[in-house]
Amino acid sequence: VSRLCVCDLLVAECDTNCCCDPDCTAEDFSLFTTCSVPVVTGEIRLCSQKAAVYSLDVDANPPERIFELIDQVNPSIFCIRSTNYKQALAFGSPEMPTSDNFDQLLKRFGSAAFSAEPDNWNTDTNPSDANETYRYEYGVPVQTADAFLRLPSPVVSSWCSDANPAGFLVNQATKCTRLVSMEKCGSDEAVSMLFYVNSSILAVNITIQSVVVQSQNGTRTLLNSSEVLRLPVIWDELCINIVLGVSYHITYTDAGEIIEAAASFVLGAINKEALAIQQTFEITFTQVDTQPVPLSGNPGYVVGLPVRAGFRPQGYPFPADILFAALNTNKYNQLTILQSTPSQDCLAAQVARTPVLFGYNMISGCTLRIPAAVQCQPLTQTLLDLLKGQNFPEYVASFGNSQAQDVLDWVPIIHLYTSEQSDSDRICNALQSSCQIPISLETEVKWTKYGSLVNPQARIVNVTATIATTALKQLPSGRERTVPVTSSVVFTDVSSPAEPGYKAWPTINAKLPFDFFFPFI
Repeated sequence: VSRLCVCDLLVAECDTNCCCDPDCTAEDFSLFTTCSVPVVTGEIRLCSQKAAVYSLDVDANPPERIFELIDQVNPSIFCIRSTNYKQALAFGSPEMPTSDNFDQLLKRFGSAAFSAEPDNWNTDTNPSDANETYRYEYGVPVQTADAFLRLPSPVVSSWCSDANPAGFLVNQATKCTRLVSMEKCGSDEAVSMLFYVNSSILAVNITIQSVVVQSQNGTRTLLNSSEVLRLPVIWDELCINIVLGVSYHITYTDAGEIIEAAASFVLGAINKEALAIQQTFEITFTQVDTQPVPLSGNPGYVVGLPVRAGFRPQGYPFPADILFAALNTNKYNQLTILQSTPSQDCLAAQVARTPVLFGYNMISGCTLRIPAAVQCQPLTQTLLDLLKGQNFPEYVASFGNSQAQDVLDWVPIIHLYTSEQSDSDRICNALQSSCQIPISLETEVKWTKYGSLVNPQARIVNVTATIATTALKQLPSGRERTVPVTSSVVFTDVSSPAEPGYKAWPTINAKLPFDFFFPFI
């Protein structure tokens, strides 16, 4: 408990009146008026435990902090004697049922009562041993051998500040401006690769994953050998190997342990006229043995982020690999539409797709020239592939953070077909058996505000894809027809308004995390 401090909010800075803050000095304590947290304990349900007691001696000159470590006894007859269940000290992802392990899980958990206790109990387990594995919680600064992993970012102005810590599981991307000069080419550590890989993340060293060199005209070249440090040096009136961008990639376990850290660099050059450069920094986190999937909100969708989509795999309801397979034109399992090209040629735009962004109504299109001798069936399939893409998804995630294994969080896409022709045209087409070709795809996404009225979350409740067809009439030989093809997406808010005369109280119909009650049922 002497290492615990709930009021220590600022990194590498002293928090006012926080008597347990290790960053505070004796001079800081002399200016305190009180201790905001006088007693720090661990698990309050333990029968007996150590307690850290903090107070101020105002009679001393100057005033000083007093620290005591005492034994505290729980007066309740219902208390925990020892924390000997190691699995409860860290959260582990629950095992998902598959076609291979279903019988085993049914035998273990299928009865009216079951035990999750380990086979061997060790009553002499010390709870503090769990701290030796350096397990992180969300948002906690990533510790290094000397301080914490820094991700430079702009603070007040656009100038870079190196005091921004990288939080665990917090994906960040920053951009800032750094002062440079030829005179400090080899001495300015902020533009050197060594500054960003010199420290280790506790027991894990930062390795160099890739190095890209950017020329003066902006072209980039990937170096074959990325393990060699390239330090800034002066060459031909240029300062080369200047760091323009750093991208960290952290791999962690489900228990919150960092097992691997890698950095990718973009290096450039400056001349004597350069006064400042723009640097970009990024950090991403990926759990080991999992495929990284970007989210679009937590839990509700965020306006401007892609709508997540995918497929139900073979073998449902045993979704062993329900993280829907990545597509050629849809890398991150997103709902996409046709992307317009400057030439407006449908054949050129066949592989160009753009993601559908939540809350943004979008429309795009192109033109297709159809010769008289074209066959109906291949033309129809070409237009469908053009409107839908190579693989049109079957489901859309109702929330921005819907997990693949939560099948009920995925909304099926409803397909409708309409024909743009009058009754007289239908009679003529029936007699002439003309060709019906798709010319437009309109996707309507219905969403609602979900959860508390204080902080409503955007939830998708229905998705309808409507394909409109038209009759392709026969043309004389040698002539061709130009057909406009359009694709659009419309977002409709279907939230129920508050009834008049009733006070709109916040509801408790909020979405809980899937592991909220773990390990209890």
